[in-house]
Amino acid sequence: MDNNFIENIPIPVCVVDTEGCIKAANHRVQKVFPYEEIEGLKFFALTGVKREQLFEANSEEIVIDRNSRSFKLWVNENADIDQDVTVFFDEVSGRESYRTRLERERAAILHINIDNYEELIASAPEDYRRVIPSQIDGILRKWSNTYNSPVMSTDDDRYVMYTNRDSIDRMIEDNFSVLDDVRGIEPSIDFPISISIGGGISDVSIMETEELAEAALELALGRGGDQAVVKTDDGTKYFGGTLQTMEKNNRGKSRVIAHALKALINDADKVFIMGHHWPDMDSFGSAIGASAMCSFLGKEPYIVIEKHNDALDTVYTHVVDTDEYNIIKPEKALRMVTDKSLLIIVDTNRPSLVESPELVEACKTRAIIDHHRLTEDSYQNAAVAYIESYASSASELMAEMLQHFSQKRFINKLEAECMLAGIMVDSNNFSGRTGVRTFEAASWLKRGGADTTEVKRFFQINQEDFVTKANAIASAEFTDRGIAFTTTDGITSNMMIVNAQVADELMTVKGIKATFALGRNERGQTIVSARSLGEINVQTLMEKLGGGGHFTSAAAQTDRPRAEVLAELKKLVTEYLDREEEERRRTLSKTMEIELIR
Repeated sequence: MDNNFIENIPIPVCVVDTEGCIKAANHRVQKVFPYEEIEGLKFFALTGVKREQLFEANSEEIVIDRNSRSFKLWVNENADIDQDVTVFFDEVSGRESYRTRLERERAAILHINIDNYEELIASAPEDYRRVIPSQIDGILRKWSNTYNSPVMSTDDDRYVMYTNRDSIDRMIEDNFSVLDDVRGIEPSIDFPISISIGGGISDVSIMETEELAEAALELALGRGGDQAVVKTDDGTKYFGGTLQTMEKNNRGKSRVIAHALKALINDADKVFIMGHHWPDMDSFGSAIGASAMCSFLGKEPYIVIEKHNDALDTVYTHVVDTDEYNIIKPEKALRMVTDKSLLIIVDTNRPSLVESPELVEACKTRAIIDHHRLTEDSYQNAAVAYIESYASSASELMAEMLQHFSQKRFINKLEAECMLAGIMVDSNNFSGRTGVRTFEAASWLKRGGADTTEVKRFFQINQEDFVTKANAIASAEFTDRGIAFTTTDGITSNMMIVNAQVADELMTVKGIKATFALGRNERGQTIVSARSLGEINVQTLMEKLGGGGHFTSAAAQTDRPRAEVLAELKKLVTEYLDREEEERRRTLSKTMEIELIR
């Protein structure tokens, strides 16, 4: 294009050659780039836009911010990949400023819940039961005033707050400090005071915003409470989550779920039971418990398992040898499914982890029994969902519900042992994530004939895995911040079990706050097991690696190399500890300010 012609064009223009260099430009381009000469410079270096992207500019809007202005890019209509391309800069600063303002003022809704409200009030002294809600109410209203946003009480333990995206962004920058403020109320009470927040922002409609906020609160509560979850059209963000999930004393929910599940089983023509792929003892034990439920009601259930690892071999073989349980492959289950079939999913609530996603899609009616914290991709449309992250295991939940199924018939000895094994493996022999209800469930299973000596045989490992475990413990790396890392050599199908045992064993070392064990399974995947005593939320760390779990016990598996995963894990742990130290300094500073005022 002729330079004189470019100079006469009334908007900024430049010509980009096939190498991505600016070949020519008119003087008006200084509105975009305040430089004397830009000829010879790389277009990408100046704009962040590659030459190849320019050919989409006329159909897909490209806007850049330069020199305190906004410009929309477009190119000549006959632009060719093998020729120079003329780029025009159309200033849209006013439009973009208005769009930014609209985006900042977009309506947002927050649902706020006082966690474990009934247990909180019951645990407080008689003369203090009205004071706690009043204190929480005062903190919430003071916090909402900071953002000029109204907050209204909708129930004893629920609030709703109307705000905008700009305020939400400021709350995020402050890491939802209201969580810390509520947690700091009257530390002398022997019960943690916390709230959960679910925020929703949608470009679609205010109704969609409301639905996102409700879903976000449900996700926050499903992950254990004491946290904020913000859902937008683009994704989900998590904040807080520093307290462990509190055990609920009310057994009413398990009774209600048991009756609802009983109705579903009675209405179904076929019942399929399925856990996560490569099932562990809890997945298998809770599946056996669900099978017992169906037997109580005269239904013939089918347990769906594709493959299992060696760690499950002993109990799996024992169950198969009884010839009393229908254990089938997913392919056979898919051929048997009808419109009236029921699928009971145990020990997982994520589509990516189930034994057969195809079977989930094929079954129109689904029930979920799980103890893992909810994630963004958890199932949303189950007919019955009993997901309690306070529970030690899915087997514990199953044992509780079984007590409401039949007063005349008891589970058999093998069923009791399978569920007891599930509780023991997920609670690390009752040393972690256990409450009163865990021991009561175990006691009920013991009355059902569970033999702890027989259960112990379920956990025996072969000599090779024992040596692998011992070497991993011996070669552990301990940091001065109370963290232990170790990698297990060799490849075994039991790597998930070995890693978990290694991580548990390292937690017995004095001064250790969290442990991470890494190894490879027979499929070449890197397996990570993480444990803590409660000071560090290992679930959030494992989620960053694509895994999940609980506050003090979590895991992940990935196709990435072990060394790469270990390096990233160390970085994540360091960042986590740095944030926690900064938060402690802020809290201490705030406490000192309050004391000085007093």
